[in-house]
Order: sequence, then structure tokens, then C-alpha cells
Amino acid sequence: MIEFRAHGKLFVAGEYAVVEPGQPSVLIALDRAITARVSEGHGAGSVHSEEYGNLPLTWTRAEDGLALDREHHPYDYVMATIDLVEKLRAELGIAPRFHDLRIESQLDDASGRKFGLGSSAAVTVATVGALDRFYGLGLSQRRRFMVALLATIRVAPRASGGDLAASTFGGWLRYSAPDREVLAGLLDERSVSSILDDDEAWAGFDVEHLPAPTDLRLLVGWTGSPASTTKLVGVVRRHRDGDYAAFLDASQACVDDLTTGLRTGDADRALGALRRARGLLQDLGTSVGSQIETPRLATLCDVVEAAGGAAKPSGAGGGDCGIALVPADSDTADIFRAWEAHDIRHLSVAVQPEEGTTR
Repeated sequence: MIEFRAHGKLFVAGEYAVVEPGQPSVLIALDRAITARVSEGHGAGSVHSEEYGNLPLTWTRAEDGLALDREHHPYDYVMATIDLVEKLRAELGIAPRFHDLRIESQLDDASGRKFGLGSSAAVTVATVGALDRFYGLGLSQRRRFMVALLATIRVAPRASGGDLAASTFGGWLRYSAPDREVLAGLLDERSVSSILDDDEAWAGFDVEHLPAPTDLRLLVGWTGSPASTTKLVGVVRRHRDGDYAAFLDASQACVDDLTTGLRTGDADRALGALRRARGLLQDLGTSVGSQIETPRLATLCDVVEAAGGAAKPSGAGGGDCGIALVPADSDTADIFRAWEAHDIRHLSVAVQPEEGTTR
């Protein structure tokens, strides 16, 4: 039995802007994970996950790719990943084998409600990692990310890949994305291995580890309201106007200040950058007519700011999680009580330590 774990994520700053190639963001990987376990299959492959129901999805091979045994299924990211790895496996001259894939998640609550911690990305990264070991592909950490992104854009062409980077590399990260439209076009024309080897195809992609803050404590609150990242990002893209370029510049300035604050241990600079990032999301929501910061997210942030910290929606907003940094000596019990009074759940999560190198 081969096992591979991939961790959830949260955006700290730079969401929305990060969908543009080369625009920076800051993310963290969390100590909650999805685990993929792979064992030898016989006659067909299968995917098992409690999240998707009791019956496994089974697949076989056809001349033009994988063949599923039923039309409607919720396994898009998993099957896109398996299909892409199968293509890479064939290109590398490795013999085909069937496998049984079992997926377990720590990214939901006991009732199955999603916390918005990047489960689609984590399951993609976990599947790539498990199949890399199963077939002996010998992928580097960086190439596992690349394969995961190529698989993801087949399902969600606008996905930035930031969540994939956090799941792959761990820790605190500064990340910017390649042009996914370019990559999608290349997938229709070229082999997977040639795309992985083409540095020009990945222009704009950069990822580096950042030091964790020592004088600040990370807090995460969940509003209990799920949000659709794809829909919210789509709304912003449809309503971009002349102010969008200014938003991108301001977002990069926030990310740069946050990055500098983390690197130098300047807590005040990091807190100031996070507060400005919140304001940018508020203004963006107003300009496109979309509620990025919901009333409950606003309460989450206001409670933290009253206690001397900084907070903002994490990711696309519209619900899900808010992220906060507070001075290490803050009385967090008061913050948690105020959150609870407004039906905001404190998530007991920590940053997953960085894994390997980003190069």
C-alpha cells in the first residue's frame, strides 16, 4: 500500500490578483490533510472516497484515454489527474497497471461540511504524489506541482494554482502563477513531458518559502457559509474595468510589504499589510457588485482589529474562512468568545511545516 498526504491551504494575501500570471500572493499550508492510498488493481481501476458516496468509481482504458463506468460523477479532479499521469507514464515508457485509489479527508467537519481549505487542490496533489510513487515516475516536488496544475486547468481553467503550491510545498509561501491559457493550449498540442521541460511555458510561475512570524499568532475563523471560488472569481473577471490595473498594483504592494514584514520580523508592517489587503477586497467587492466580505466575515475581522490584530477574508470570500494575525501576547480567549457569540467557529489549525525545496 502506497500512501501520500497533501495539506489544505488558506490565502493570506493576494487572492483575486493571483489569477493574473506573475501576480504575487502569500499562502499557508495547514496541518489538515487529504490522504491518498494506492494499491494494485486487477482488471479495472477504482477510486473510493466517503466524500463522494459509498460506491467506488471504476475505470478502464480505451484507445483515446480512460473510460468511466457511468456518465455522471463528482470525481473530476481525481480523474483528470489519473488521466494526465497515465499520459505521462506512457510517454516515459512505463508499463500500464490498474490501481485502487482510496481517499480520506481531514478538511471537512464531522457532518461533511467543507471549511474552504482547498480540498480539490489537496486531493489533486495527493493523487499525483501517490501515483508518482506507484509508477516510479521520479517526479521532483516542483514537477509534482506542475502535473497537478496541468490536471487542474482541465477542470478549472482559471484556477491560479496557489492552493496546489501550498499543498505541495508546505509552510508559508509567496506564489505567482504561470499563464494557464498558454498551458491549456499546449496540452492540446504537445506531450505532458515536453511541457514540463519547457521553461518558457511556465513564465510567471514562482514559489518561495517565507519565514513564519515569531511575534504574531495565526487565527482562523469559519463563518459556516460555503462559498464558490469559481463563481466569485468569474464575477470579478466579468466586471473588470479601468480600476483593475490599480487593484493589481495595490495588491502587489500589500504582498510585498507582508513579505518584507515576515522576512525581517517586522510585525507592525505585516499587520499593516494585512489591513490594507482587507480594504482592497472590500473595495473590489463594491466595484464589481459582489459581497466578498459578508457581514459575518466583517464581524470576524472587526473583533480581531478591536483586539489589536489584523484580519481579512481568506480566498475568494463570500463566506468560508477569515484569517487573522494577532500579537503573540494577545488574549485570544476574548476573541474566540466574541466569534462564538456571532456563530463564527474557531478552527484549531496550525501551519504545516515546509516540505523540501521550492526549486
